[in-house]
Amino acid sequence: MKLTVLGFLGGYPAHGNGTSSYLLQSAGFNLLIDCGSAALLSLEETLDPLKLNAVILTHYHHDHTADLGVLQYYWQLHAQRYAEHVLPIYGHNEDQQNFSGLDWPGATTGIAYDPNQTLVLGPFKIGFLKTHHPVPAYALKIVDIKSNKVLVFTADTAYFDQLTPFSARANLLMTDTNFFANKTGQRWHMTSTESGKLAKDAQVDQLLLTHLPAEGNLSQLKDEAQITAGDIPIIVASRHLEVTI
Repeated sequence: MKLTVLGFLGGYPAHGNGTSSYLLQSAGFNLLIDCGSAALLSLEETLDPLKLNAVILTHYHHDHTADLGVLQYYWQLHAQRYAEHVLPIYGHNEDQQNFSGLDWPGATTGIAYDPNQTLVLGPFKIGFLKTHHPVPAYALKIVDIKSNKVLVFTADTAYFDQLTPFSARANLLMTDTNFFANKTGQRWHMTSTESGKLAKDAQVDQLLLTHLPAEGNLSQLKDEAQITAGDIPIIVASRHLEVTI
């Protein structure tokens, strides 16, 4: 599997960087995970968007879905359509208004995943865990069927104990790390030290910090996470970062 970071900020784009969106590729299959602000432009620099095989959404907050509409227009209007088929977009149906927007005639079709079942999608098996967030959101455990390599993406969430068994021994753990260690008060995202603790407790191979704050020293964010992660290697997300899993 190869993961390419298209956007990695939480909340809103800043300093030329977009919000959460990731391209996962294996065996010629191209899966877009979330589609935040500026995702389409970043994707165009990486892969022809018409070569996407599917999109999967963790939840419907705008920083994870802002570019869905223009992606739908791209598939509807682009002159170089390769085949008369539509792009499947997988999302949960606990929010019917947003789920219904995944359908765009002649371009995309919304497909509801069942969070209680494993989804087989191309070369991947995908499991789900409901996270602690103000709206229904799901962490993803993506297994490459051929290699048995595992990617876990926490999606947006406050820290909670069930994340540890869900993430256990992942080859790559991507964590929502929207806060520095000194964050106080209500938290719907994890801090740097919570991300490091999760990585260590789950005994993962490496940790990718993403859904990052727009301002602040990201080297400090990494240093704080390393304190609790021990010797687990930590990567900080950046635009067009590629990670082979």
